[in-house]
Amino acid sequence: MATIKQYTSAGAAAADLTIDDAELVLDKGAQALKDAVTSIRNAMRAGSAHTKSKGEVAGSNKKPWKQKGTGNARAGFRQSPVWRGGGVAHGPKTRDWTTKVNKKVMKLAFARAVAEKITAGDVIVVSEFKFEAAKTKLMSKFLKGIGVERSALVLTAEPNEMLDLMVRNLPRVDSATAQEINPYAVLLFKNIVADKAGFDALMARATGKETK
Repeated sequence: MATIKQYTSAGAAAADLTIDDAELVLDKGAQALKDAVTSIRNAMRAGSAHTKSKGEVAGSNKKPWKQKGTGNARAGFRQSPVWRGGGVAHGPKTRDWTTKVNKKVMKLAFARAVAEKITAGDVIVVSEFKFEAAKTKLMSKFLKGIGVERSALVLTAEPNEMLDLMVRNLPRVDSATAQEINPYAVLLFKNIVADKAGFDALMARATGKETK
């Protein structure tokens, strides 16, 4: 059984949640998780770096000077990579870094990522997020009060504009819904702090029991 710390909306400790190990995917999916994270990170790459080769640099094929008799090393054309303003040898070219991962692999990767977070004790459940005002210092104080000192992903079942405003100026803290995160987002943050509805939605998605 995996144990998850639970807090009230005021930040007071509540009874821990327990998750049956049968609901967690830990016996498979390691390679799927690696492939999924690699694919997601590749999709984030622009791939727009481009340098001109000697054949792409503008210029004529005229020799800078005659082959012999000048005392200079022989030179064929100004576009040579050894010349300033010439082409670049073996430089980067525009490319698409996208790697395809099918839906089943991505789903398995997500389940594995969530299971690893839970077993590591990095998932925290709050009964509900309830604040007097959308102030960053209130969220910062709340997170510190429940023991979150590093990075955190604040998770809900439905979009919450108030939480978005509260976390946007906190370094290494972000907010999202359980439906919009991917395996990379699960692993990117040290802690996942979810309200009860958000946690239920996360587990429903990880176990494949979400309603259509």
